[in-house]
Amino acid sequence: MNTSQTRSRPLPSNEALLNQIRLLLDSPEDDLQASIMKELLTGTLRLHEARLDVLDLKIVNRTVKELRHAFRVFHDYRNRRKISVFGSARTAPDDPNYRIAFDFSRRIVEEGFMVITGGADGIMRACQEGAGRENSFGVNIMLPFEQGPNATIADDPKLVTFKYFFTRKLIFQKEANAIALFPGGFGTHDEGFEILTLAQTGKSDPQPILCLQAPGCDYWDEWNDFITRQLLARQLISPEDLSLFKITSSVDDAINEIRKFYRRFHSIRYVGRYLAMRLKTGISAEQVAGLHEIFGDLLSEGTFVLRGPLPEELDEPDLANLPRLTFTSNRRSASRLRQLIDHLNAL
Repeated sequence: MNTSQTRSRPLPSNEALLNQIRLLLDSPEDDLQASIMKELLTGTLRLHEARLDVLDLKIVNRTVKELRHAFRVFHDYRNRRKISVFGSARTAPDDPNYRIAFDFSRRIVEEGFMVITGGADGIMRACQEGAGRENSFGVNIMLPFEQGPNATIADDPKLVTFKYFFTRKLIFQKEANAIALFPGGFGTHDEGFEILTLAQTGKSDPQPILCLQAPGCDYWDEWNDFITRQLLARQLISPEDLSLFKITSSVDDAINEIRKFYRRFHSIRYVGRYLAMRLKTGISAEQVAGLHEIFGDLLSEGTFVLRGPLPEELDEPDLANLPRLTFTSNRRSASRLRQLIDHLNAL
């Protein structure tokens, strides 16, 4: 763990705190960042008024500290795509899954991605060896065993150590533009199912989710059989939910899946009732018209429109030149939204 994270900095004096608060209160009314800071400050004062138990306050305090530090670490790399990778800390270097994890990470870095892992041994070490220290993040967790940082990421400024799983999981998801799952234990399934739940419910932005296994390994095939036999057959998930992930034993296939996902699709943003899907290249008027027949179930009203940025999107000037496919989304099926993205990429 970074020693800088374990040492408490000296608290500022009362006068210094008051000066910071005065500056914040004097901020212009239209300063959105200052408005949010005022709300955070108000929430903190209400915690004091509530007279919570000390343990509750410690949890809030530690959570804010962990997130503040992690956001700061990732901030300078916000314009680079990243992939979060999960897998067992117990996978040995002579395991074929170790080799495929190494090869995949080396190749995805060549595509311009950085790699985020839990920072420990096994699959995580393989991925960071493949990606190289300069292209790696470690989001480690404090545990009695298994989770010490591997040699590639140890003492790197891009290593963040968490006490809480929930703050760590937030960073894994928030910072990722793609997900790769390798064979692992309870932790890998916990993280994988959470990733799929967020994707299925639309609580995360669409992204490719890869389940990789070495040739001859049936780890994810057996998992998929369970999903199909127990969840799909009992109508606990929908058939389109199976399009949220891809199982493969080929590094080439995994890389191509990510390439295809970002072939035309760039990102999405919800603006009021509208979903604005940013595209790298436009599509024809005939192709737009054809979407209504295939994906009309995604609409709450109206139809699909190809246009420039919505007025609310002008706060992202770097994306202003991208065409938008806009529509009033019913927000009921993130899996169908993924199918729409696949369709647009294939046109």
